[in-house]
Amino acid sequence: MELTLQGIADKRKWEEKGYHLPQYDIKRMAEATKENPFWIHFGAGNLFRAFHANAVQGMLDRGELDRGLIVAEGFDPEIIEKMYMPHDNLGIAATLKADGTIEKTVVGSVAEALPLDPANEPAYDRLREIFRKKSLQMATFTITEKGYSLADGKGKMLPDVAEDFAAGPEEPSSYMGKVASLLYARYQAGRLPIAMVSTDNCSHNGDKLYAAIRAFAKAWKENGRAEAGFLEYIHSHQVSFTWSMIDKITPRPDPSVEAILREDGVEGLDPVITSKHTYVAPFVNAEETEYLVIEDVFPNGRPDLTKGGLMFTDRKTVDQVERMKVCTCLNPLHTCLAVFGCLLGYQRISEEMQDPELKRLVERIGYQEGLPVVTNPGILDPKEFIDTVLKVRIPNPFMPDTPQRIATDTSQKLGIRFGETIKAYAASDRLKVDSLRLIPLVFAGWLRYLMAVDDAGNAFELSPDPFLETVCPCVAGFRLEEAADMEEVRRALNPILENQKIFGVNLYEVGMAERVCGYFQELTAGTGAVRRTLKTYANCTVG
Repeated sequence: MELTLQGIADKRKWEEKGYHLPQYDIKRMAEATKENPFWIHFGAGNLFRAFHANAVQGMLDRGELDRGLIVAEGFDPEIIEKMYMPHDNLGIAATLKADGTIEKTVVGSVAEALPLDPANEPAYDRLREIFRKKSLQMATFTITEKGYSLADGKGKMLPDVAEDFAAGPEEPSSYMGKVASLLYARYQAGRLPIAMVSTDNCSHNGDKLYAAIRAFAKAWKENGRAEAGFLEYIHSHQVSFTWSMIDKITPRPDPSVEAILREDGVEGLDPVITSKHTYVAPFVNAEETEYLVIEDVFPNGRPDLTKGGLMFTDRKTVDQVERMKVCTCLNPLHTCLAVFGCLLGYQRISEEMQDPELKRLVERIGYQEGLPVVTNPGILDPKEFIDTVLKVRIPNPFMPDTPQRIATDTSQKLGIRFGETIKAYAASDRLKVDSLRLIPLVFAGWLRYLMAVDDAGNAFELSPDPFLETVCPCVAGFRLEEAADMEEVRRALNPILENQKIFGVNLYEVGMAERVCGYFQELTAGTGAVRRTLKTYANCTVG
């Protein structure tokens, strides 16, 4: 069973093994898409393949669309060469359901896959041609939040961005420079309308995309590299930069899923690690639950993508949904499980939900401490959302997601995932910051995690985080064998606890620092102290 157009022509073999094959003429779909493209996506990774491409696949199957997507890859063009091309742009979406079943779909909705690389003249000329098409309605993105950045962590402009500002739109080298140059081609084709839709998992994502594109348009105007009208075009109603909220857990392709596909007889499943260390495989594994809520501003129109499960609403509602998910109903619970999962030696997030203390901890953080400050966006119910997270999504034993992966960049996440709740309590007439007992326990747990020693006293490797060099020295003097002096704890943790960039607030100013120090002292009181502390606070009734 070869994952190519020729290979899936033998439908009987695939269907006998439980695979759902495309129910449309792939070649005809590809021809129609190339002639009149309506949707191009930037970022050819796992989330795109599991969500966007799979949603379009379903609509094609049901006859609700007659065209598919075009995908462009700018960060790592080797993905196109080494994964898309050998498989004729086909992929397998393995949907891992909580009931233990796996839905296996051969996705054929990608009509064209192109490297976003001006050095590849045929491919880049084709991308310019696509952007000049009147039929093009939307460009979507999954390039991670870093993809929109024009500066490094210290605020210094990236060298390739500076070069592109000076050189203009002809042969850009930066990611956003390339996107801006394609949008400039659309401007030159008659100021054609388009929706630019970031679907990356970051707050106000459309603003990040807009700010980057505007910076290029402004620089090119000032340097005489582009017509002044391009900047006006970016500002006009002809181009929208919509906000969105996306939610679908799509871990890296897992060996256990690969083994199932191999057992079925699927060939050529070996993953590829590119020269940029991107790990890709012919299949993606993802959870069943998915949400994509998009601000409904499409200057060139759009198909009825609600039939594919996408939701469209106004900007205010998108913001409320995003805050509901990121600040309360999902992301904080994930971070909590990531920190304590690493300390307790767990390798799967799902296994943690079998742990009575951890289960109770995230339930109380979600329902008792977070839910009181959530604004119901209407389009999704917050309590039902948490119910699905805690009863279906996180406990799913077939989701190969790890606390170590989720613990990545925790210092960059705490301020949004917990800080916004603290601010809401501080601003409330009816709620008191002092009533928050478990959010500060997560903060203390993270500080204990930074010691890189688990609850049994074994060393482990910290997940990547840009602040490790700053924060780890603060806890380096503590040992599990020695009872920590409270004054020493306060003195050591002070630089971290007052850092508003980490927590979103100064923990001293909101009156939470002392509680965090106390919890940290308990968590470091010898081996087994993490478990003892969780037993004490996760299960007790506090006011």
